[in-house]
Amino acid sequence: MTTAAAELVETLEELGVEYVFGYPGGRVIELFDHLPESDIEFVRPRDEREASVMAEMYGRLTGNPGVLAGQGPWIGSLGMIGQMESRLASSPMVVLTEASERGEYSTLAPYQQARGDYGGISLPNVLDGVAEEWWFPRTPTETLRSVQLAFKHAVAGRPGPTAVILDGDAITDDVPEEPIPPTWEPTEQTRTWDAAPTDDDVAAAVEALEDADRPVIVAGNGVHASAASGGSSERRSDGVHAAGAYDELAAVAQTYDCVVATSYLGKSTFPETDERAAGVIGSFGHEGANRVVSEADTLLVVGCRLNPMDTNWQAPGFVRPGEQTIIHADVDTRNAGWVYPADVGLIGDATECLAALAEAGSASNDWATERAAEAREWFTASECEDDSSPIKPQRAVKEIQRVVDEDTIVTADSGNNRFWLLYYLQTPAVRTYFGSGGVGGMGWSVPAAVSAELSTDTDVIAVAGDGGFAMTMTSVETAVEYGVAPTVVVLNDTSLGMVRQMQSEDEDIAGVEFHDTDFVSVAEAFGAVGTRITTPDELADALEEGKAADVPHVLDVRIDREEDMAETLSSSFYDSIGGLHE
Repeated sequence: MTTAAAELVETLEELGVEYVFGYPGGRVIELFDHLPESDIEFVRPRDEREASVMAEMYGRLTGNPGVLAGQGPWIGSLGMIGQMESRLASSPMVVLTEASERGEYSTLAPYQQARGDYGGISLPNVLDGVAEEWWFPRTPTETLRSVQLAFKHAVAGRPGPTAVILDGDAITDDVPEEPIPPTWEPTEQTRTWDAAPTDDDVAAAVEALEDADRPVIVAGNGVHASAASGGSSERRSDGVHAAGAYDELAAVAQTYDCVVATSYLGKSTFPETDERAAGVIGSFGHEGANRVVSEADTLLVVGCRLNPMDTNWQAPGFVRPGEQTIIHADVDTRNAGWVYPADVGLIGDATECLAALAEAGSASNDWATERAAEAREWFTASECEDDSSPIKPQRAVKEIQRVVDEDTIVTADSGNNRFWLLYYLQTPAVRTYFGSGGVGGMGWSVPAAVSAELSTDTDVIAVAGDGGFAMTMTSVETAVEYGVAPTVVVLNDTSLGMVRQMQSEDEDIAGVEFHDTDFVSVAEAFGAVGTRITTPDELADALEEGKAADVPHVLDVRIDREEDMAETLSSSFYDSIGGLHE
């Protein structure tokens, strides 16, 4: 017989786990003891927050659950940022944590205990607020079965985070050879199947698209998160789910001659340089894309919940049930028709829904490509070519765009930097942009970039404000330690720029100004290359150097702090509120 900890690591190997992201502590140490004997690489950043983001980004990119492991109190606190992003951005994640129990002393509320007993912390209650499912096994057999189910539920339906709380003897004792009830082989127990829309619903959707004169697709994060692979989401031979319904989305756009707009989280589900692309919708999106949606006679919404920011806070003139035919495709039946009544619901994985539509009909119109071209004009502005110093953020984004190709990923943080990118970065291919937009936490982009370089063969550019970068800048050291080389662009206005610009009075908002930190010295101390950038030409050269380098580069880009994001968006935002359809 072998211990539960040893068999748990064997289970992870059988399920194709490449990395465990985490931090040693508590009862997961028993688990970590066996990792050196496996083919799994343990990635240990400087804290559980960064580990959680790395696990979330791995799940988002690959379709396989990112594995986060660490001691209970800290996974349930510092490690929550990645778990919350996983839940709201539909990224598969499995959390392996523990209760820090102390055996016979547990009823006396010892230091760090997280079982939920009197005098202790209730980790189950903490996880219950975020995890899609969680387990608290009390025997070795339950431990193995719970981990298998955690992997199954992390990818079944709408992906998200699941958690297993390891406890005392349940991780250290031997696993019975013939337990009752029995356990099954990991690949058998974790297998899932994709849902597909009914033939009648597909036929109704096809009829609506064929009858449309102005059809528009709104593509959301569900297109990124789709895990379909020809009818089953079991892993390919290389252990990775076939994530992303990109080809199917492009096929439907071409088959029915549709304009394609995206939600914020759906950015780069469709190349924004394509002749049918309109850009990003919503209160922080392009007015051109918003107007295209309002002018549509038929809307095909795919994998998008239509949250208030995506829909301009439900502005009456934006989406209009009764005047527009709405087809809503989503893997979760609750999301279809949630915000706006749908005429047709297509319930299933985005790949299945879009593939069925592409095969069942066709149509054309004289409106789509001309109207989309007009919408794409919102990607440019005079500031994008401004040579002044400090650098206009619009110009900084255009310099980033010049080095982004189909083999480059941009990760965006929270705050103004994210919206400059959303508005002016015109993605040239699918899967070239991912942002912190589930829960939208600051400090996401740099650890996400490290994870992206570990799990893909692409170059990665992380973009953050100086506030967000300072939160997780130790991820630069992690990149150095694990031999990856993202380029980090810090759009530095020595403040919390978005909050500072939100003030409506002349008085300052407390807490928005920062000391001017020497990020160049910080980067060099971590073993990276640091460069202070004050002109657009310097930025262009530094981006090329960073992308070609084999060590991380941190570019401290001094931007014009008076360039107001809210003013840039005001015409789109306020016109949307007032009603786009006139």
